[in-house]
Amino acid sequence: MDQRNVTKITTIHLLGFQIPHNITFLVFFNFLVIYCVTICGNLLIITLVSYSKSLHSPMYFFLSQLSVLDIFLITDILPNMISTVLVKKAIMSFSNCLTQFYFFTIAESSECCLLTVMSLDRYLAICKPLHYTLKMNFKFCCILVILCWILGIFVAFVYILTTSKLNFCGPNIIDHFFCDLEPILKLSCSDITAVQFQLAIFVLIFVVIPFLLIIVSYAYILSAIFKIPSITGRQKAFSTCSSHLTVVCFYYGTLLCVYLIPNRGQRMEITKLVSLLYTVVPPLINPIIYSLRNKELKKALKKFTQNCLF
Repeated sequence: MDQRNVTKITTIHLLGFQIPHNITFLVFFNFLVIYCVTICGNLLIITLVSYSKSLHSPMYFFLSQLSVLDIFLITDILPNMISTVLVKKAIMSFSNCLTQFYFFTIAESSECCLLTVMSLDRYLAICKPLHYTLKMNFKFCCILVILCWILGIFVAFVYILTTSKLNFCGPNIIDHFFCDLEPILKLSCSDITAVQFQLAIFVLIFVVIPFLLIIVSYAYILSAIFKIPSITGRQKAFSTCSSHLTVVCFYYGTLLCVYLIPNRGQRMEITKLVSLLYTVVPPLINPIIYSLRNKELKKALKKFTQNCLF
């Protein structure tokens, strides 16, 4: 196609969820509450880990970094989605659409890496307890977190670099609630084979392989737990892993459904709901899961509340 005759897209129309008018305010209010609860819950985790000396350990340091990523992700996605609920169709510039996708990719890729690092931390704590303190020192933990962010930024940069070289000639309507890669590629009139191949490689590296590493690490962890002679010891060891394992199963389960299961012929509303499960729900439930299943976090919250009140 002659590039001089291509009409380039400058604005994007996000359709969001097609919601009946009579329940618009109810859906808007629910999403607003979800956003507020998510921000407050994750800020509470960050505050507790920073405030309580009993939580100054690698496990809780990584948990606080997970909360930072969850706030980063939910802030990139949900405010714009809330506006689409009210106005039915959000209009944004194409550059803003790519920017949203850029930050979304950073958050998702970094979170995949961080969840893998958290499984490594639990593996060393339970399977190699004598070497744990020496290996998982604060400096090494900081290096791992920075590496997660760098990898996320690298993946997002590569995506944006290759996507921006494509020609986008419309239509300029995205039937989704945020700018994900697949809906963006549907607007292109260029050959997208290279970008799709790149997507497959990155999904393999940042989704499939980390998920397999987590499964292997938990196989070793469960084997070590069953070797603990006392029931109390088993319960204590498993309680430190159960929250992370729950988060991993939910997060990776929805990611694998989106990126590995073919969605041709699938209704767009179903795709949107599945996307909602790995963009909005994990940041909401992560603080709840860790708070309900962790006695040390409960104690820190109780002490923090008492100090604030009295």
